[in-house]
Amino acid sequence: MDSAPDIATVITAWLGQFAARPPAHAAVPLAPTFREIGAPTDPSITLPALAALAAEALARDRTLWIVTADDTLLPDISNALDLRLRPLCLVLPGADYAGRIALRATLSLLKSRLTRAAEDSEGPAWAAMRAHLLRDDTLWRACLAWSMRGLDSEAPPAEIGNLFPVRIGPWQLAERLGAPAEWVMLMQSGQLPAHVRTPWPGARCTLMLAANPLSGATGLAVIDETSRLHAELEVLGQELAEMELELATAQGELAGFTERYHALIAGRLAELDRIQADLAKLRMQHMPDDPTLDATARQAEARAQQSHQENETFRTKEGNGGKRFAPGNDLKKRFRQLAQKIHPDRAANEADRAWRTQLMSEANRAYRAGDIGALDEVLALWLEGGSATRPRPTTSTSASTTATALTEEVARIRQRIAAIVTELDRLYGSRLYELFAAARVATRQGRDLLQEMAEQVDRQIDLANSQLDSLAQPATA
Repeated sequence: MDSAPDIATVITAWLGQFAARPPAHAAVPLAPTFREIGAPTDPSITLPALAALAAEALARDRTLWIVTADDTLLPDISNALDLRLRPLCLVLPGADYAGRIALRATLSLLKSRLTRAAEDSEGPAWAAMRAHLLRDDTLWRACLAWSMRGLDSEAPPAEIGNLFPVRIGPWQLAERLGAPAEWVMLMQSGQLPAHVRTPWPGARCTLMLAANPLSGATGLAVIDETSRLHAELEVLGQELAEMELELATAQGELAGFTERYHALIAGRLAELDRIQADLAKLRMQHMPDDPTLDATARQAEARAQQSHQENETFRTKEGNGGKRFAPGNDLKKRFRQLAQKIHPDRAANEADRAWRTQLMSEANRAYRAGDIGALDEVLALWLEGGSATRPRPTTSTSASTTATALTEEVARIRQRIAAIVTELDRLYGSRLYELFAAARVATRQGRDLLQEMAEQVDRQIDLANSQLDSLAQPATA
């Protein structure tokens, strides 16, 4: 059954509470309000409704806190968010070190999406974010610098929460960040203390959903180290999947552009280099005693051989015919969900890691090919073979051993997120990506930058051929 009408009904009721305004004739603004409202009768629509509320807050340029009792619901809420809007939403667990990993990942995701400037970072919410970051440029740069330093002992800038219009996290973190929001939604997935169940400072309206079981959530408080690590890993696994998706998307976009670049430009440049090498040889033959011409000819010949080899090497690679890579939301969601399940850094042992690495490689290939069916096949393989390589916990496994294994998994996830950030920075700093970004801007202006470049190289080839013919004529007279 399609639950969209039910979600629309719920979100309309919530917005009616949040968006209420004092009448035009009111002498003073109304005081901040606090109301307890009933949770949706169908628990399965609560999380999609929260995601829709986040989208509405962004569309209306409002700030929103979704405050939970603990970290239990964070992965599910994050998964429910619109992929286009996810980098505008700060989803943080309560524990300091896990929260800092997630915070750095979110900053990198936002930076990457702003740099890519693709269709998934367009629209009013993104325009508002860009304007906000321009106004708070000092804070934005300070947050990026903090993230790049990666020091565990260094707390993030005090006002970092203010960068994000939507924030989602447990009440202790919300209080600690101290970033006020116009709208606050309190979630009673666990017990909220009495002082939290009041109008929040700075909020125009605070709503509290009545307690109601949610699918996939236990609502139980974390009671031991192992449980806490499991909860944090769920959040960090979500952040890791988001970053893997961002990297795969950026690589896919650049790969499609690279194919077209080689088809239109690289072959022409190799031809131009060959003609220029022939020109250099002829000039050297006309003036054999000039050592400068001899060096120039050698350099031109080496450059011609290198460009020819690079072009031939690329031509032998399998590609998609230079088609533009533009994955849809369904494909992105499938890849993200799959990455959460099969990621090698969540392996229990070496056999499990090898299996996951193979599946992750296939998932990346399927995503780059835009093949949802192939992603489903990878999931089927995981469901069939994953249990054979990942041992189940046994009653004989000590709590300390389990906690150690989970801590090591956190460390691997942290290292992988840092590696993705480094790879994205390297990718965006490459000359080829700069050309790709310029081509994207030209496309929006109705121009084809690569075709223009190809025509320019053709003119250079014609000119070089003319010079070659002119220089060769005296030698054959």
